[in-house]
Amino acid sequence: MTTRSSRAHGIQLALVIASGIAAPASAQDTCGRAVRLTTQPERPRRGAIFVVRVAGVPTTTEVSGRAADEVLHFSRENSGARVSFAPAPIDSVSLAVSVECTAGASRDTLRLTLSLAQGAYPVERLRVAPRFSASPDSALAARQQREAARAAQVSVVAHQTPRLWTSPFVPPRAARITSRFGGAREFNGTITSRHMGTDYAGAVGAPVRAANRGIVRLVDEFFLGGKVVYVDHGEGLVTAYLHLSKHRVAVGDTVERGMVLGQVGATGRVTGPHLHFIARYGAVTVDPHSVFELTRRETVR
Repeated sequence: MTTRSSRAHGIQLALVIASGIAAPASAQDTCGRAVRLTTQPERPRRGAIFVVRVAGVPTTTEVSGRAADEVLHFSRENSGARVSFAPAPIDSVSLAVSVECTAGASRDTLRLTLSLAQGAYPVERLRVAPRFSASPDSALAARQQREAARAAQVSVVAHQTPRLWTSPFVPPRAARITSRFGGAREFNGTITSRHMGTDYAGAVGAPVRAANRGIVRLVDEFFLGGKVVYVDHGEGLVTAYLHLSKHRVAVGDTVERGMVLGQVGATGRVTGPHLHFIARYGAVTVDPHSVFELTRRETVR
């Protein structure tokens, strides 16, 4: 096994070359001698999605990878480069990306360590009913764990679903944003969490639209999220719509971009009617704005 390394602009790249038994060609040629592993942007922002690009790979070589412990879904550009979206967790300072090239019994592993750019996330102070800020009893804690597990399962399934969309993601409401992604949330004087979504203003009953084409995987009423809808868009991307007053879809429905899937409400833990919108790559919650922006710029196909 040999290793080549270089460092530039806060990015460390290591190519680890491993030989398989009875490989038809030298393992050093599996990824290609001209291989280049890059990201766009070069320093992804914490809490955003970004692009991983592998150029110079032979056409017969299979490419796979992981970032933030999530599977990457590579597709081929016209240039022959392999590209995938990837998530940058909001609380991470650095991020390891690994890409594996496979051709027969030969395998190369590319490892890229990224220094993540810091996001500007403010502290938001809220006051809510004491029953929502107090520590839950055992029964309520168990309920919340079950609900979180069901939401997490949607992300697992999304990695197994082929991409269902071809157009960029769009906001679920053409409305004022009342609370942006990433801010620390202080409930009744105590910081308890980050705001891992984007809130849109709206009166009870106002329409909530699908951000893109996908399959409805979860429709229910949760203690914290109230009436919720989770949509699987494929290749690891999931969106969720919380605090609804009404569901307008059922599990298994295919929704198109812009289709009404629910109505604004004030169910669950809220201070008033609004839509709480979540975007995830696998289990990593990311800034929905980064999904809108990146899918406008990158087809990743």
